[in-house]
Amino acid sequence: MQKSQIRNKRLPLRSLLNLIVMHRTEAQYDEQIAICRELFSKKLYDYTPSWRVLRLSSLTDQLLIKVLRIRNIATTGKNLVGDSIKEEFIGLVNYGIVGVIQCKLGETTEVDLTNEEALSAYDSTTEQIKALMLKKNHDYGEAWRLMRISSFTDLILTKVLRVKQIEELNGETKASEGIASNYQDIVNYAIFALIRLGEHANS
Repeated sequence: MQKSQIRNKRLPLRSLLNLIVMHRTEAQYDEQIAICRELFSKKLYDYTPSWRVLRLSSLTDQLLIKVLRIRNIATTGKNLVGDSIKEEFIGLVNYGIVGVIQCKLGETTEVDLTNEEALSAYDSTTEQIKALMLKKNHDYGEAWRLMRISSFTDLILTKVLRVKQIEELNGETKASEGIASNYQDIVNYAIFALIRLGEHANS
């Protein structure tokens, strides 16, 4: 039997395995989004969508603070405040989603959404970001599973610094995908980190 025939016989099995892994990724992704959404919903109850008055630059700075804290805790091994790295990644997810929503709705000085409208915007935005993840994950073949959590932290930091630079340029870029696209990538990297953290905790 020729090698090409052997490869052809193996292809369906390889494809099946890829589908199984992709399904696992989607299930894990949905699980982490549900955790992030639950916290987002609770904070809506406590504060309403007060984040609507935040300018994009303020959201970017909030993302920067959180990712720098994650990196500092991982580097020094010291956590004096008490909020865990997992909680900070959840914060990155939710602030990133808020950032995408703000890009869509524009800046305001008023809380112009009800809690229900804010949660609906959260859900539609997560669906959009998840769809992007599934497309990229298909093309890259689950490569993120080979990465360390420290790498996700560094990639998020890189994305945040890129957004800050775009803001300094008033959005006038030559090759960048734009602020919203970077926020989406931050959300997906943070969710991948949460998945990996969960796997490590269960191993």
